[in-house]
Amino acid sequence: MRIAYSVETVRAAERELMARLPEGALMQRAAAGLAAACADLLGRVYGSRVALLVGSGDNGGDALYAGARLARRGAGVTAVLLNPDRAHGGGLAALRAAGGRVAAVGGGSEATGDAEATGDAEAAVARADLVIDGIVGIGGKGGLRPDAERLVRAARGIVVAVDLPSGVDADTGEVRGPAVRADATITFGTYKPGLLIDPARTHAGALRLVDIGLGAHLPADPDVEALQHEDVAALLPRPSAESDKYRRGVVGVVAGSARYPGAAVLAVSGALRGGAGAVRYVGPAADTVIARFPETLVHSGPPAKAGRVQSWVVGPGLGDGAAARHSLEDVLASDVPVLVDADGLHLLPTGSDLRKREAATVLTPHAGEAAALLGMSREEVEAGRLAAVRALSERYGATVLLKGSTTLIAAEHQPVRVNPTGVGWLATAGSGDVLSGLIGSLLATGLPAREAASAGAYLHGLAARRTTAPHGAPIAAYDVSTALTDTWRDVLA
Repeated sequence: MRIAYSVETVRAAERELMARLPEGALMQRAAAGLAAACADLLGRVYGSRVALLVGSGDNGGDALYAGARLARRGAGVTAVLLNPDRAHGGGLAALRAAGGRVAAVGGGSEATGDAEATGDAEAAVARADLVIDGIVGIGGKGGLRPDAERLVRAARGIVVAVDLPSGVDADTGEVRGPAVRADATITFGTYKPGLLIDPARTHAGALRLVDIGLGAHLPADPDVEALQHEDVAALLPRPSAESDKYRRGVVGVVAGSARYPGAAVLAVSGALRGGAGAVRYVGPAADTVIARFPETLVHSGPPAKAGRVQSWVVGPGLGDGAAARHSLEDVLASDVPVLVDADGLHLLPTGSDLRKREAATVLTPHAGEAAALLGMSREEVEAGRLAAVRALSERYGATVLLKGSTTLIAAEHQPVRVNPTGVGWLATAGSGDVLSGLIGSLLATGLPAREAASAGAYLHGLAARRTTAPHGAPIAAYDVSTALTDTWRDVLA
């Protein structure tokens, strides 16, 4: 599992660790890891050209010390100082001693020393095979300043960010202005939330974590976490020899309408491949569902009279009429876990306190639906996805899965989960219906709401990757559902 901590938590852990180490030792650990990663990316260090974009913080010091290590291995290293008078003195001295050059934006100063500081900074960046972004550290807020933005735009080689791409918010993943788009980010001690959450995630490139000894000084509960194969494999249900279809769980699906019968088919398709022993469909699209999936149990409704289930999925293609509203009320009055999606979210009274239910509730909005539930704009949700999913969970007392370029799962008093498996091709009609059925089925097997939502999102994204592989191609929602069985097998293997 990848775990991420807030800037405040990381800073506190660094202070504890630095108090136990010789002065400067922590920065040297970071610089050594950064230099090794850059050497790997270059392939051949001797004779390569490296430019360092150096700000005034510790990230600039990391970059300077890493540049000194690369210079000692034969690279031609030029440090471009964006704030010469505040450059890290020890790092600057180490770079000079190793044969590195210095250029300053706007000319020389006492900090940059002699005439070699007057080189053409922008040209040095443009010529470099590799550019190290040490402009702003994890505490930075807002976008790049014009001088920094101009230099970043000049880069033609590999761009490596130190700890976090400059210009992105480490805690939230927000990008409020111009920011570095790195090919790789070398982060120290632990991941930061912004490295895992869009839009900042798309600026980070490939991630490499360098261990600098912070682990023992970080709290047990992170701010954000991302499951990996082994985590999901441990969650997936496995029937025993004594299992029958009812012991494995029955998921009820309330979906579809005369206008949207396909939503019922897609939700059922996901539910059939989510581990439950049976799927009970309730609604007006029974004939369409049975024609595609004859193993489905069907009932005309209402849900309360359809038979016993261990979870409900309500909302996909349901419509907005009185019958749809009554179905939602009926399902929410039950004593089993409920997943509410699509039209069910539109029918949900604003500010509903779902803590009053006897069992868990899962809401699965996309950004537009989340905006309506929160009373804000879609743009605000997309710019601040982490804040939005936390606010939804707190306001409604539910587990919330916020769909999007990075799917986030929030439950009260728990770290936010980030799903790492999604692909852009999942942005297709009906894919959310498949996801709802899949998560509802996992709920029926007995998985807690947060675990079911996390495992479902992970499998759903992997199934899409499998379908679009190897080069990426358009997919339909039903393609994703048919790939779930092989995806499940892959995760367990």
